[in-house]
Order: sequence, then C-alpha cells, then structure tokens
Amino acid sequence: MKLSSSIWGLLFGTIITLKCNASDIQVSVDGGDISGDSIGQLSVFRGIPYAAPPVGALRWKPPHPVRPWKGVHQATKFPNQCLQKYLFDDMRFRASGVSEDCLYLNIWTPTIDKSSALPVLVYFHGGGFVAGDGSELRYDGAAMAKQGMVVVTVNYRMGIFGLFSHPELSQESTYKGSGNYTFLDQHAALNWVVENIQQFGGDPSRVTIGGESAGSISVSALMASPMSKDLIAAAIGQSGSIIGPSFHAIEMKEAEKEGQLASLKLAETLGLDKDKKLIPQLRAISAQTLFDTAFEMGFQRFSVAVDGLFFPTSPESLYATGDIAKVPLLAGVNSEEGNYAWFFGDKPVTVENYHAILKDLYPHDFDAVLHAYPAQTEEQLKQTAQDLSSDRFISFSTWNWADKVNSANEQPVYYYIYDHIRPARKVSEGGTGKHNNRGAVHSAEIEYALGNLDANPLYLWQAEDYEVSHLLHSYFVQFIKTHNPNAPELPVWPEFSNNQLLRITQSPEAESMDTLTKRYSVLRKIQTKSIQ
Repeated sequence: MKLSSSIWGLLFGTIITLKCNASDIQVSVDGGDISGDSIGQLSVFRGIPYAAPPVGALRWKPPHPVRPWKGVHQATKFPNQCLQKYLFDDMRFRASGVSEDCLYLNIWTPTIDKSSALPVLVYFHGGGFVAGDGSELRYDGAAMAKQGMVVVTVNYRMGIFGLFSHPELSQESTYKGSGNYTFLDQHAALNWVVENIQQFGGDPSRVTIGGESAGSISVSALMASPMSKDLIAAAIGQSGSIIGPSFHAIEMKEAEKEGQLASLKLAETLGLDKDKKLIPQLRAISAQTLFDTAFEMGFQRFSVAVDGLFFPTSPESLYATGDIAKVPLLAGVNSEEGNYAWFFGDKPVTVENYHAILKDLYPHDFDAVLHAYPAQTEEQLKQTAQDLSSDRFISFSTWNWADKVNSANEQPVYYYIYDHIRPARKVSEGGTGKHNNRGAVHSAEIEYALGNLDANPLYLWQAEDYEVSHLLHSYFVQFIKTHNPNAPELPVWPEFSNNQLLRITQSPEAESMDTLTKRYSVLRKIQTKSIQ
C-alpha cells in the first residue's frame, strides 16, 4: 500500500526496540520510550501521544509532530479525554481527566513480535463530535485483540476545539482554510499507526478503520480525503456518513461566517476587544473557560468545512468521481435509529396527523414520499414513522454512502441492518427493568460487535444477547482479517452489488434491498433538488 505523506511532516520514521519482562513492556516509538502493561494474553499501552498537545499557539491548528520526551513515558493509564460535557449517560469512561492536552491513543496487542504482521483495527469513537473518548468500556480492545489483531482507539478534538472555523484562522494557515481539526487529528493518528504499528505486531498494510455514529462519519471522511485514503486497507461504518443529507460539509466561507458569528458573541461575554483580532485573544482564554462559555451559549457543534486541505472539494464530489479509498467496506445501520415518537411528537398516531406532518416536511414532494412510506393502520403508522425518522436521522445517509462506494469501487461492499433488541437497562443503573423499543436503537450494536457485553454493566444481558454478540463479533473479526465477513460457520452475507443486505438477529438472514431502494430513490431526488 502506498503511504501518503502528511502536509506537516506527521509521518514518523522510527527505529524501534523492545524490552520485556513479566509485568511491563517497553517500546521505543516516535518521541521516545514508552512502557505498557502485560495483562493476561495481551500487551496494553494506554495514553500514547501521537501529536503535540494542541494548546496555546497550537489551539486551532493542524496537529504538530509529537515532541520528544526524556525517560520512559508510562503508557499504563488512559489519558485525558478531550474537553466535553457528559451528555450521554450510557458512556462509561476510564479517562484520567478532561483536558485540551488530549491527543493520545491506546493499543491492545496479543504479541509484540514485529514479524507477526497481524491485521489492525483503528476504531474512532462516536458521540456527535462533542463527546466520547477511546477509554469507554464498550470500545475496550481486549476482546478483539484476543482474536488475533492489534486494536487502537483514538482521542480527537471535538466541539469548539475540533470543528471551529474562522476567517482569521484561514488567513494565518498555509492553505488558507480552517476547521476540520477533528479529522486532521484522526489523520495524524492514522499516520502514526501506519508508521509504528509493526512494532506492536501489526501489519501497516492491513489497517482497517472503523467507528460508530460520529466515528462512522469519520471513517467515510477519511476514505474521501486525499490525505488519508492511501493509508487504509478496509473500512467499517456503523450508522453514519459524511455525505448528506443527515450530515455534510459546507463551503469554507460559510464555515468562516459561522465561526465569526460565534467568536463575536463569545467576545461580548468574555469581555474581549472586538476592535482587535479575536483569535489571539481567544487563544489566551483558558481551555475550560472557553469551553464552558461556548457550551452555555449554545456553541457546542460546528460544521465540517471544505477546507482545501483535508477536503479539497466536497465529500459528495469526491465520492461522485470515485476519488476515494477503493477498499472493502462493511457498513450498516440499526433498525430503530429513530422512532415514531420523534415523528409524531405530542400528536396522536393517526393517518391525518401522519399526512399533515409529511406535508410540512415535504411540501413539494408529499405524494412521492407518501408512496414510498405508506401507512394506514396504527401499527403501520408506528413502523413507517420509525422508518422515516431513522432514514431522516442517519439511515439514508449511511446507505447513500455504501451505494456510492459500491458504484465507485472495485472492492466489495457488505451492508447490514442490525435488528436485535437490546435488553432493558438495570434498575440499579437508572432503568426501569423494562423497555418499549421496537428495534435496535442507535449505538446498541457496539458492545455486540466488539465483544464487550461484559464490559458494559448497564443492561440485563441474556443468553440470546451473547449468541448475537458471538455472531456479529465473528463477522467483524472475519472482515478485519480477510476483508470478507463470510466464514463456513456463519450464515452467508451477500455483497451489496447483489442488491442484498444481511438482517442481523439471532438467526441472520439475507434480504433484498428493493424496499430500501424504492424509499431512497425518492429521498435522493429530494436531496439532489435541494442542492441545486
């Protein structure tokens, strides 16, 4: 695999040595020596710096090469997570704290023999680009590593530190763009892995990138970027895509206006001098103060930009022209990404209300959408509203991505709908012991896929959950190892090109995508009209 060189020299050439004893392992990597732990069958390294701390003058700049350190860096505890609020109560962290100094990764490996050439999984966490980190229990890499691979989880900048664009930042940059620091961090981590992972038993030519939700959006972004596409051997995307309509990149000027408006309002609240340049003043504000102020003012999320560097043109254009990583893709969604209550709100579930809401959402395309999403009975209304809510949220965008990769790719695409209902949340963990889910909700598949049911204490796992986890975990492991999820002992997973997907339950079954194609052809036409 040809390796691309980073604009800022983030390809780290290193000579690496290993020193081992019964309890710890010492490795020499870019920047210096690190020491990890031997835990059972695995060697675990937590908190390895992959770039310089993005603090002070490096705030809102592409990641710089890691600074060499003296002595041995103890990679024996999870690092600080990037600045965030605890927005999602199902996230369980093991991080040391919260800090702007957060560009670290974690590695689980079954061997440090660099001749092993094991497949590698680099997994990017979800959390809407505002929350999450690589220390979460559900992302623990041990179960995957025990299957004969090297697993890496990554922290990356988020929120105002990750996606903030501003005209002053664009003016000072060499490429006259700004923002997308989230993706530039991920690219730097991926570069670090390609340059160093052989010393942890991994094969740099067999790197699969994966992620869920924001992590899946990141996977689709890295596949499209000319900076990263040649570093990838395969990809896994769970519920999310950078190409619309759910999530998309905006032009640089629009992103700059968005950031400038936020900076002016922040300046008022923070007492800054608006007659002077704002970026130097904002860089002088402590990270926690800036984050808290932005959060309280509603500046939590910022748009991805066509910055001229990570994205030289829009992701949609890159996928349309096929100028992407041409690698095998395993992607899919859950059956209840959205639910009917989102659709109806406080209105009764009736045909009249369904039609009225559809007309509000699609005033010029009501008939076409109603034909694609028909419903008459209350049960049909609930299911159809759930399907449309899911599609509007994230399901259509994910399928749209898989379809475009399939069209542009010489490599296979495998698509799934995960349809196993997660058990109720424990009363001791804030649940009621019951649930009213109609399908698999957003993010419910993560623990099953990564083999981490026992790492998540929130739910009342049953025997059938372990059966489904064994199946999904096996598919993922097989794909990472061979770029094909199929194995003799598993139900056959057909390729996307056969117009089929795999519905994952206790008894997975292949099914036609005709219904999805019918629905999504309507949504794609609406999306195309909105862009024109």
